[in-house]
Amino acid sequence: MLVKTDVCIVGSGPGGALLAYLLAKRDISVVLLERHSDVSREFRGEFLNEEGEDILKKHGLFERVEKLGLLRMDQVEYWHGGRLLKRILPELPVDHVGIHVPQNHLLTAILDEAKKLDCFQLMLNSRVTDLIQNETGRYTGVHVRKGGENISVESPLIIGADGRFSTVRKKAGIRAVIKNHGYDLLWAKIPAPKGWQPSIKMALVNDSQVALFTQAGGAIQIGWNIEHGAFSQLRKQPFEPFIENLLHAFPELINSVRENIRSWNDFILLDVHSSYCETWTKDGVALMGDAAHTMTPTGAFGLNCAMKDADLLADLIRECILYEDTEFLGLKAAEPERKAEIERLQAIQVDKELSFASQFAAYV
Repeated sequence: MLVKTDVCIVGSGPGGALLAYLLAKRDISVVLLERHSDVSREFRGEFLNEEGEDILKKHGLFERVEKLGLLRMDQVEYWHGGRLLKRILPELPVDHVGIHVPQNHLLTAILDEAKKLDCFQLMLNSRVTDLIQNETGRYTGVHVRKGGENISVESPLIIGADGRFSTVRKKAGIRAVIKNHGYDLLWAKIPAPKGWQPSIKMALVNDSQVALFTQAGGAIQIGWNIEHGAFSQLRKQPFEPFIENLLHAFPELINSVRENIRSWNDFILLDVHSSYCETWTKDGVALMGDAAHTMTPTGAFGLNCAMKDADLLADLIRECILYEDTEFLGLKAAEPERKAEIERLQAIQVDKELSFASQFAAYV
């Protein structure tokens, strides 16, 4: 089976889905490939900042997401030993310090609008197995395994929006330089105690950062930094002393933690790293989001950067097609400016990671 389209996007995360929608709105035919069978998967990088919020509002999507459910954070708090040290409030006119948006709500809102457009086609349960090249070496499509069927998607532009372990990036031979940040992250989710205020709470526990993110739906997501590569040894140690450190920092979580985090198996490990690619475009392939520039969880930039990529690329791709730039050289020309912004944000992440303990220096 052969499918032809103007643009083929691999990966239906927020960046890929938003780009597909914006292109289809501009009457550019797009095929969006997603290897999973639905979009109701659970993710951990689900916080919008002001820039991400503005992008959704710009394209008339924010109200649709809000109807499905989101949660504005009232404040950022710093805690130590069970007491509040300081708080950071929103700076007017913004009425929040971040917004939690369940990713399935965000994707549902975007894809429901995209499905109304004739130029949009979503192919779920579709895994890219290879890229197709012509006689000059340019990439002209992808081979896809959809269920038990082999499909070829022919397109002059392939967008790799398939995450930090991107198949498109690998198959195109684009090298990603990985930078370890010295820590990994343990994730867990618990129900919020009664009366818990929507907030982001930070603590320094045995010289390690612990963050609590209130979520829509009445949950708290716990992010606990540990030394990079240490989890295999850590889980050989008794669990109780480890979890007692969390309860000492946040005593009001005692009941919820005791009922929901009972062993090491109740944590999910994230191998934290950032990445940098020397090029984001190559012979008919363009990368975006984590495929182009993996971000660490610090500052919750990842989701917002992916949506900004989509917003910028939609305009760039439209211009290339409008001016018959069949090689999509306009994407390459815009790359330095896009890279400079990501490099700035990655530097901010490093600075935040290195300076976290200093937030407590006057109190501890």
